[in-house]
Amino acid sequence: QVMLVESGGGSVQAGGSLRLSCESSRRTFSTKPMAWFRQASGKEREFVAAIGTTGASTVYADPVKGRFTISRDNAKNTVYLQMNNLKPEDTAVYFCAVRSPSSARTFYVSDYNTWGQGTQVTVSS
Repeated sequence: QVMLVESGGGSVQAGGSLRLSCESSRRTFSTKPMAWFRQASGKEREFVAAIGTTGASTVYADPVKGRFTISRDNAKNTVYLQMNNLKPEDTAVYFCAVRSPSSARTFYVSDYNTWGQGTQVTVSS
């Protein structure tokens, strides 16, 4: 069974930065498109950013464009989310996910079949 383990969450003040990591146990990690989602308390899980297999292709949700950067290191089986200029509205549990082989879409929870346990990010004003 594939495992995804997120780390790097924490509490910061508005304007601060955090770097999330997600390490995969999958030997074929480099062949899998990956994404980050987040879920704020009482809200649905939402798309944050996605990255293609080589890292050359990335896409971001509008609220995080220009502030967040997704990247990956296939040699380390790890995907990252660098979050700068954090805002209180970024407070959420952040999840990494592996896109399903049968899906060609990017933005929907249902297109991903493997999820990490999540890491809490809290931004205070």
